[in-house]
Amino acid sequence: MGESRARYVDVRIVAATNRSLEKEVAAGRFRQDLCYRLNVFPVKVAPLRERKEDIALLATHFINMSVKELGYSRPILLTREGIETLQNYDWPGNIRELRNVMERAAIFAQGGVLEFDLPVSDLSVEFTSFSSVHGDQAGPEHLTDAEMRRREGENLCAVLQKTGWKIKGVNGAAELLGLKPTTLLSRIEKMGLGRPVTKSRRSDFNSEAVIQPWPGV
Repeated sequence: MGESRARYVDVRIVAATNRSLEKEVAAGRFRQDLCYRLNVFPVKVAPLRERKEDIALLATHFINMSVKELGYSRPILLTREGIETLQNYDWPGNIRELRNVMERAAIFAQGGVLEFDLPVSDLSVEFTSFSSVHGDQAGPEHLTDAEMRRREGENLCAVLQKTGWKIKGVNGAAELLGLKPTTLLSRIEKMGLGRPVTKSRRSDFNSEAVIQPWPGV
């Protein structure tokens, strides 16, 4: 029931939107008078894609939360390559999407290296044409599947040589590549790579490099 006298209340309304209210008003989708009532002290928060420097801190925070919620006893490693992968993503879902991605990665990691399966189509990568890089030199406009595999193999070999074929642990090949050790071993086996070792000849004691298949885990 109504009353005959007025009652005064102290109310503060906080509203949030990911759209431009000015554009919505101009398009007739939002009331102009309500926009004026809400627009007392506007606070504009930049989207996550415009503040990439915050991603590492936020990702670490969400990982720590997931570790506690999942009850992991082993630490989860967020590598430098993993951070770069997160920073190269456009994050259309902002903070909520980042938290979901970190939680999903923590579930699959189970106390190991974090891996991120992000849509390639949404990566905010600025592509530079071959002509701008090499000047007037004519070059291919794309890479074939065979060429991409060759470059992947060369990169993998370079990392393995750099780490002395150390797969697991700190500064191991898996950490540098941002992969799980099991995933890296699977790729090594698939590519048919082998670890070079030294074998001495009994006849003349000269050494030769031989290739041995990398053992499984």
